[in-house]
Amino acid sequence: MRIASVGHAFFAAAMILLGILGLLKGDFAVMWQPVPDAVPLRPALIYLCALVALATGIGLLFRRTAAIAARVLLAYSLLWLLLLRVPTMLISRTVDFWWAAAKIAAMAAAAWVLYVWFANDADRRGRFGLAASEKGLYIARVLYALAMIAFGIAHFVYPEPTASLVPKWLPWHLFWAYFFGWTFVAAGVAMIINVFARLAAALSALEIGMFTVIVWVPIAAAGVASAFQWDETVISIALTAAAWVVAESYRGKPWLAVNQR
Repeated sequence: MRIASVGHAFFAAAMILLGILGLLKGDFAVMWQPVPDAVPLRPALIYLCALVALATGIGLLFRRTAAIAARVLLAYSLLWLLLLRVPTMLISRTVDFWWAAAKIAAMAAAAWVLYVWFANDADRRGRFGLAASEKGLYIARVLYALAMIAFGIAHFVYPEPTASLVPKWLPWHLFWAYFFGWTFVAAGVAMIINVFARLAAALSALEIGMFTVIVWVPIAAAGVASAFQWDETVISIALTAAAWVVAESYRGKPWLAVNQR
């Protein structure tokens, strides 16, 4: 096996979980939603998404297949983002579609980081050598940063529904909804302009992880989760794993560095 980091193993496990969920449901996992009914070959696409997630998740765990799995997942995620998410964002400029695009962008960013980690000399000299370079790594981080900004904006657009997810034992529910909205936006901006970027990436990963542990895991553990809540739990786990991988891409960088990629 070839485990580059804890985040790498966590992300691989999350992809496997997404694949299994899609196969069991016989429908798109929440990661790929919403998918318009008019999309050609929609039933076949459901199982393609599940199989890609499952196969790449397994592939990421092994030395001989990690680079291929990362490359396939990156290409698939970017195609999904460009062919489905961007057009729907232009047609319907609502936060629902921005949120959906942000999820795919975060996962694509993590796949891109792994691709850079596992790229060999042939990858760096090839037609898409830029993608496997330090510049490619920066683009991956920017993609993730844009997703964080979109997550933050969603907190401002839907403050009440967000506040309703805050556990009852915590006070000031609405405050936390706005506070974490601003922190997501601040983290995204910091990563784009390379000011305290490592700290920003780590804190954003911690924030998503806290949301997973404090909000969704207790609901799932209580055995009262609806199908929607189970889906949200799985996607929150996957986004936590993606954030962890991106945060780990800054290993060796000073926590308070300015203008260092």
